[in-house]
Amino acid sequence: MTDNQSAIGEQDSTAPLTVVVSRRVRKGQQEAFEALSSQMTERASRFPGYLGTAMFRPASPDDPEYRIVFKFRDRETLTAWEESEERAELLEQIESLLVRPSEREVTSGIVTWFTLPGQNPVQPPPKWKMTIVSWLALYPAVTLVFVIFGDLLAQVPLLLRTMIVTIVVMGLMSYVLMPRMTKWFKFWLFPDRPRNSR
Repeated sequence: MTDNQSAIGEQDSTAPLTVVVSRRVRKGQQEAFEALSSQMTERASRFPGYLGTAMFRPASPDDPEYRIVFKFRDRETLTAWEESEERAELLEQIESLLVRPSEREVTSGIVTWFTLPGQNPVQPPPKWKMTIVSWLALYPAVTLVFVIFGDLLAQVPLLLRTMIVTIVVMGLMSYVLMPRMTKWFKFWLFPDRPRNSR
């Protein structure tokens, strides 16, 4: 059993899981690789628990590394996909296009906010640093929501009010604030990474 597989076993089986796969594609095989990756995403989307996929293409023509991030609702649904014949069939074809075997990391919780494109596998910062940076993004986000919509929210029942606020804030955190905060604070979150990291 690999370290990554052990990590999966230690995670809450009901927590959403994010898988980050690093694949270095042989020169001239990018088009075939992307076509197979699209097929893989299409097949995964038909499985229960699938929550989405994002592909980060190489940063430059000299860098053959792709980064694929996909999410499943929990460990059970992720395992069902990863042990499926549908995945295995395409995976064999994809691996034949790579410079070396795929690298894979599974994470859950706020760790998925703290990733830098082109740096694989994911090595999260210490929890206390992640907590501080998350708070630095969360506090102004919540404050801004109440400043702009405070009067309207005051007229809404408490349970509905908190639901609206948390949906808006989590959307801002995941898609707007945390990607920027991670870049802005990378010197502190990832101090041991070389300055010329891709």
